[in-house]
Amino acid sequence: MLQGLYAAASGMEAQQNQFNALSNDLANLNTPGYQATQVGFQDLLYSTAGPAASGTTVATGTGSASRVVGRSQAQGSIQTTGNPLDVAIQGEGFIQVRRSNGSIALTRNGSLQANAKGELTDQLGNPIVPPITVPAGFDAAKLTIQPNGDVLAGGQKLGTIPIVTVPAPDQLQPDGGSLFSVTAGSGATRTAAGSTLQQGMLEGSNVNVSTVMSELITSERAYQLSSQAVQYQDQMLQIADQLRK
Repeated sequence: MLQGLYAAASGMEAQQNQFNALSNDLANLNTPGYQATQVGFQDLLYSTAGPAASGTTVATGTGSASRVVGRSQAQGSIQTTGNPLDVAIQGEGFIQVRRSNGSIALTRNGSLQANAKGELTDQLGNPIVPPITVPAGFDAAKLTIQPNGDVLAGGQKLGTIPIVTVPAPDQLQPDGGSLFSVTAGSGATRTAAGSTLQQGMLEGSNVNVSTVMSELITSERAYQLSSQAVQYQDQMLQIADQLRK
């Protein structure tokens, strides 16, 4: 009887994880380059039950669990902003930036800016990799960013913004702020073949509102059913306790 209680409670927790992930997707609906989360479910350990004399056993589950297993790699819609420092990635891949601790992060949020030193950075102030510096006195708004990533200031090439990818993007570690870290599971970065940058544009979130709302309703109903199962198990325990008295 307790096993049924634990199984129902684990179902509630699994659906809560799903609900949290979907809510986070909706909260980032307008975040440039945001990639929707993908949640996976799995069965927990099974045990056998049944009369030993009969030689018949029944596999009894202990519930389910869920976790974020990756991010959607679908292309988000390309939106024209008119800002010359905005770049949208057309195709797979990421832009590299260097965080304050020296580590390299990947992002699809191409909302760039120039800091006080003239360095091109992401919207969080992390310089892009390799570094590109706007010459003193040159208006960063007049930069030209070509599809291959070359950055030009009045015809002078300042550097290139490379687009990189990894063998298993789903295994990248999300760090918040539209940043990801390379892991052993994702594999090392490499050049993204065929991808280009589009200046004056941003890639929107790839969250599908209709799909998320549908999944939210399904998750809520599954949570309610598991909650009712917990209540039924509790009532049965109370009845059993009264019979014993």
